[in-house]
Amino acid sequence: MTRRLTVATLNVRGLPLKGSSIAERFAAIAAELDIGDIDLVCLQEVFGYHHLAHLRKRMPSFPHIAYRPSLIGPAGGLVTLSRLRLAGATYARLPWSSRHSGMPVRSRLNARHSGMLSVRLADRGVRVLNIHPTANTDGDWSEQNRFHEMQRDQFSALAQAVTAENSPAVVCGDFNVSQASTLHRELQQRSGLRDAFDGRCPPTFHPEYLAPGNKPHCIDFILVAETIGVDETDLLFTDRRVLPSGPTYLSDHIGLLARLQLPDR
Repeated sequence: MTRRLTVATLNVRGLPLKGSSIAERFAAIAAELDIGDIDLVCLQEVFGYHHLAHLRKRMPSFPHIAYRPSLIGPAGGLVTLSRLRLAGATYARLPWSSRHSGMPVRSRLNARHSGMLSVRLADRGVRVLNIHPTANTDGDWSEQNRFHEMQRDQFSALAQAVTAENSPAVVCGDFNVSQASTLHRELQQRSGLRDAFDGRCPPTFHPEYLAPGNKPHCIDFILVAETIGVDETDLLFTDRRVLPSGPTYLSDHIGLLARLQLPDR
């Protein structure tokens, strides 16, 4: 019997915190996820416990949850919710260094909170890593860009985490790196992972929220081990929803979904 796993990923907050109807948006996101057939969802930018409460309240069919508690909310804003039993979870900060002095002050501060959350599925023998590296706010993916070395350090840490164990891995998240970047290709080479969308994912950031002149890119990914098959991929939350406060996108990001075939243990 083929073992299957359906995973999804979404950066949930995205839009400016003030005036963005965050409680309404989180409730709508959670309600849509709960009525679907997703087994496990990786969420990024869940920064407060009150935001997490909005999600949990409307996702009763996801009884298993993983995050690292911090003072004000889940560490790194990373939360993984699952319908399947989890055997364990670990959180690790991604590398940051003050030597990257060319980066904006805000980016250097945010880098201290970039992390990855790894969970193990109890009955599937698979690890799922939820990741959110430091954002490249320049939108320049060249190797000369001031964010390149910082992001390279962070992706090296991710590759090491993937290869540290023999169990097959799935990596989901807002990578903050375009698939056109050499960093994306290096990560796949070092980790042995491949893109579930096979490089055909459209831009995952709504262009309405970009600065003038910037182009949207695919910066969210689901990467899988070579031994994991991909039956189908899809996009989530692509259109505006009508909320009590008015029509709006539920995030500035588009969500991704992949239906996977897992290897026999």
